[in-house]
Amino acid sequence: MLAMTDAAAEAISALTAQEGKQETGGLRFAVQAQQDEGAQLALSLAEQPEAGDQVLGADGGARVFLEPQAAQFLDDKVLDVQQDDQGQLNFAVMPAPGAAAGV
Repeated sequence: MLAMTDAAAEAISALTAQEGKQETGGLRFAVQAQQDEGAQLALSLAEQPEAGDQVLGADGGARVFLEPQAAQFLDDKVLDVQQDDQGQLNFAVMPAPGAAAGV
C-alpha cells in the first residue's frame, strides 16, 4: 500500500483546504499510460474518490485516492514532497525503504 510522509500529508491538506475541498477532497492518482518500465501517472485534486478508487488517509486529514491500476503500481512506494531549485514544492513517488529493487 502507498505510504505517505508527514510532509506529503501536510501539503495535501494545504492544497485541499486552499481549494475548499478539505472535507471530502484529496489528491488522486490515475494511470494515464502503461509503459514497459512502469506507468505514466496523472495527478489531480479531486472533490471525492471515483467508484473503485482505493482511499488512503493520514492522521492530519489528508486523503489520497488511487485508481485501481495506480494502486497496484504504487503498492510499494512512498509519497513525499520535495522542493525544487525555485522553491516550488513537488510531489515525488519513491521506492519504500526495504522494497526489493526491480520487482
